[in-house]
Amino acid sequence: MTIGHTVYGSGKEGIIVLEGWFGDHTVFAPMIPFLDTETFTYAFMDYRGYGCSRHMHGEYTMAEIAADAIELADYLGWQQFHLIGHSMGGMAMLRIAVDNTSRVKSGVALTPVPASGVPLDADGEALFSGAIDNDENRRGIIDFTTGNRLSGKWLDWRVRRSRETTTREAYAAYLDAWTKTDFAEQSKGLQTPLLVCPGEHDQALNKEVMEQTYLTLYPNATLEVLPNSGHYPMQETPVYLATLLEEFFRQHIG
Repeated sequence: MTIGHTVYGSGKEGIIVLEGWFGDHTVFAPMIPFLDTETFTYAFMDYRGYGCSRHMHGEYTMAEIAADAIELADYLGWQQFHLIGHSMGGMAMLRIAVDNTSRVKSGVALTPVPASGVPLDADGEALFSGAIDNDENRRGIIDFTTGNRLSGKWLDWRVRRSRETTTREAYAAYLDAWTKTDFAEQSKGLQTPLLVCPGEHDQALNKEVMEQTYLTLYPNATLEVLPNSGHYPMQETPVYLATLLEEFFRQHIG
């Protein structure tokens, strides 16, 4: 069974979009009206246990996400394609590119988790594992990673959407996937052109983390700090983000 997905556009250039840990592909909804759907076709993929794939069970690993994405590309008839990966999806994007270097034309990593994962100390483990069942933990994580600067109504909405669009089983398992998986050494030297975009106000996966990981490991990675944004640029600055990523993809058509 092909992984759940939602397609926008009819362009010749295919782009698979990978969500983060906190919810399904609808997090990208604010920027969808501004996408060039004549040049590009966007396939927003939902992981097993998320969104359109809530009914699908699995191992909930980076390798499984990568395999599902390739199966989706085959289903869509895309021999080559581009990738967008947000947060945990940035790590999944790297897994796909490492395993399928000839098929991935380019990738945009939005406030991404690196291939080394994000090992947690005792306090971090308590905060993030607590978020599986505790909404206050979820809200605190979202608030911190967006710079403690956004509306409480928006924070509450993001927490609610994270509950509505994920299963507990998948959400809990993916936490291990992005914190404890490490294929940094295997990914070193990846030649795929990458645009790496930390948010100006992201207090976790910030510019310094990107410089120590993505820019150190991948020779064709370029850094672009997203102004006036934290961890959710598709929510915080959707027009700017749509413009930026499509400018990058146009450089890698053909």
